[in-house]
Amino acid sequence: MFRHLLKLTWKRKSRNLMLSLEILLAFAIVFGVAAFGARYAQLYRMPLGFDAADVWSVTIQAGDNGKQHFDAGVYDNLRRGLLELPEVSGVAFAAFEPYAMSTYTSDMRRGGKDPQVHTELIEVDDGLAGVLGIRLAEGRWFSELDNGSAARTVVINRRMAEAMFPGQRAVGQQFIDGEGGKPGVSYKVVGVVDEFRAKGEFEAPVNFAFLRFEAGKNDGDIRTIVLQVKPGTTRDFEKRLNRRLKLIRNDWAFQITPLSTLRKNMLHTRATPLVLVSVIAAFMLVMVAFGLFGALWQNTTARIPEIGLRRAIGASAAGIYRQIVLEQFMLSSIAIALGLVLLVQLPLTGVLGESLNWTVFAAAAVLSMGVIYLLSLLCALYPGWRASRLSPTEALHYE
Repeated sequence: MFRHLLKLTWKRKSRNLMLSLEILLAFAIVFGVAAFGARYAQLYRMPLGFDAADVWSVTIQAGDNGKQHFDAGVYDNLRRGLLELPEVSGVAFAAFEPYAMSTYTSDMRRGGKDPQVHTELIEVDDGLAGVLGIRLAEGRWFSELDNGSAARTVVINRRMAEAMFPGQRAVGQQFIDGEGGKPGVSYKVVGVVDEFRAKGEFEAPVNFAFLRFEAGKNDGDIRTIVLQVKPGTTRDFEKRLNRRLKLIRNDWAFQITPLSTLRKNMLHTRATPLVLVSVIAAFMLVMVAFGLFGALWQNTTARIPEIGLRRAIGASAAGIYRQIVLEQFMLSSIAIALGLVLLVQLPLTGVLGESLNWTVFAAAAVLSMGVIYLLSLLCALYPGWRASRLSPTEALHYE
């Protein structure tokens, strides 16, 4: 049966060429969308490295364009005043909160001639780990024990540790800013976390480092307050929180947002491109389906005498139906095989990096194959049914 179908396909290769190209185009479109979605699904299942539940952020708007430097007393007054609220169970400070669009990067290296490691950085205080539920895999978090340290203490994630210190224990190691940062400043690793993805579930894993902030000892300030509130705290707390902040510093403005809201906005922002691409791909797929259906209809009509002859020599209606559908499946298989040969070059060459790893490629290939075979089946059903219902006498007299 397979050899017979292959011969029939080859004899009509000029007609089948356009069908195969249409199927190949549809497969490429579906593969692109499926790979996009599969990567998002893969990222969503990865651990974040922090717990955003019952956490709020407060952005300080001092109106000085960042020129004013806060001393340790400012941070201490804010911490003490906020902890007096019964709804607040933890207070920490950071350069920016999780799910923010902010990014600060630098290229770090162990020494002057060592390769650079591109790293995302954030300045935080000693209390952030407790507020966000960050768990250490090795070493410890910052503490007052680090006051006066010659090297600036940092906590890095596992990915950076493996890139910076391959095959070695990262805790206790030191590195410098490879971009020529502040001369004479080195960084000492005191702890390692398994993972931290500050921008949320759809962010790809990156090298990440927490820099310890010590008021009055660093060049700038950190102006985001991260609050851990008690479970069940509602948005009504925002008014009371703002009143307390105004009592502490009446000359400042404060932007208060639960991390759950920031998370929702971030997921919506990241998912919008996937939705738009899916809509465009669906429209293109419908157009391809119409073209495929029309081509199959025309081919079936042109083969009416052939079908009539087969019916006259004893072929059943079910056999005719099956032949039409299987021929279409064979064309689809040829187009899919060619598409896979072309697309497999992407993970092999690594041109798209981790975005198209082998897990994503396999998932996208399986999904795409399923969609194309389903599309082929739907497009072949009516032409096959019409061909199977032809009367041998009518078909043999067809002109």
